[in-house]
Amino acid sequence: MPMLPEYGYLRVRQILGDPKRGILPLIPVSRSTWFRGVREKRYPAGVLLSTRVRVWSVSEIREIIESPGAGLVGGR
Repeated sequence: MPMLPEYGYLRVRQILGDPKRGILPLIPVSRSTWFRGVREKRYPAGVLLSTRVRVWSVSEIREIIESPGAGLVGGR
C-alpha cells in the first residue's frame, strides 16, 4: 500500500488509483462506486477547490482505510 502523507489532501485518482500513471489504489472501488458512496454519505464529500477539482483530506481517507471492511462494497 502506498504511504500516505501525514496531512494534506488527495485527489480521486490518488485514492482510487490510476493504472496509466502507476498509482496504486488506497481504496479498491470503482470511480462510480466512490461517487455513489459520496452521494449516499458512506464516503466523505471532500472539499471543492474549483468547479472541476474535489479533494479529500488525508485524515478522512485514513479513517476509511482503518475502519473494518472499508471501501470493499462494490469493488472493481
